[in-house]
Amino acid sequence: MGYIGTVGLVLHPERQCSSTVDAVLDWGHGRGAKVLGMAEEVHRIGCRAIPVGAEEMTASADLLISLGGDGTMLRALRLAVGGHAPVLGVNVGRLGFLAEVDIPELPSALDAIDEHRFTVEQRSGVRAGFEAGYETALNDVVLVRSPGQRSAEVAVRVQEQPFVQYTADAVVVATPTGSTAYSFSAGGPIVSPNAEGLLITPVAPHAVFNRSVFLSAGERLSLEVLAHSGDLAVEADGRLVGHVRPGDVVEVTMLPAAARVVRLGRTTFYQRAQRKLRLSGSAEPD
Repeated sequence: MGYIGTVGLVLHPERQCSSTVDAVLDWGHGRGAKVLGMAEEVHRIGCRAIPVGAEEMTASADLLISLGGDGTMLRALRLAVGGHAPVLGVNVGRLGFLAEVDIPELPSALDAIDEHRFTVEQRSGVRAGFEAGYETALNDVVLVRSPGQRSAEVAVRVQEQPFVQYTADAVVVATPTGSTAYSFSAGGPIVSPNAEGLLITPVAPHAVFNRSVFLSAGERLSLEVLAHSGDLAVEADGRLVGHVRPGDVVEVTMLPAAARVVRLGRTTFYQRAQRKLRLSGSAEPD
């Protein structure tokens, strides 16, 4: 019996992926699999996928397919949280860290998955709790200086004990997946996706202590906005989700194995990082 009974599609918000969507629909028709799509995306491109809401997509899909770049993949991974479907990333356009296959490889990838010839890679998430509620991210949660406001002054507490203070343009709390995104651009280290923990990195720090800190999965983390800080925006995977001000505390929790990524054994994380970041090998001898 095939692995895939229902496929869920998550589409790039702007790129036209109609021919690739048709290929998935044709594959599903040939295998007797249903193909679901987010209602607003199905209507935008006028495809034959069954339009559903986010909750039904999460509950029903056996496989989620992301057609786009890393931003689309992150949306698909957030949809996967709480469900049982792994996510297959299909690269549309620029190379992403999270995509597993390019468009021409998609039919053979679906065959392999349906025949149980794949593995999954667990990806942790991060949840931020503050006055506006809770927000979940797969890459990072960021406290960032609002335009016209003073710098972010944030105290980091670990296990309810004060540890360090950052004065910076922003403070990034990243999962290992997110270590190659905003945190990396701010000078943070690359962390293997197999690691479990949270990476805290200041952006454009103004204080003496300007290093990243990596916490283990079970350690409790909270971020207090200090009295001399400006008002801060809260972003989750690049989405504005709220604001905090001096005196507010953001409780940050790691979500182990929040979602799963399909791997077909074609590339490793380090190969993808080399290509995306244009990393060179060891220096050539003189």
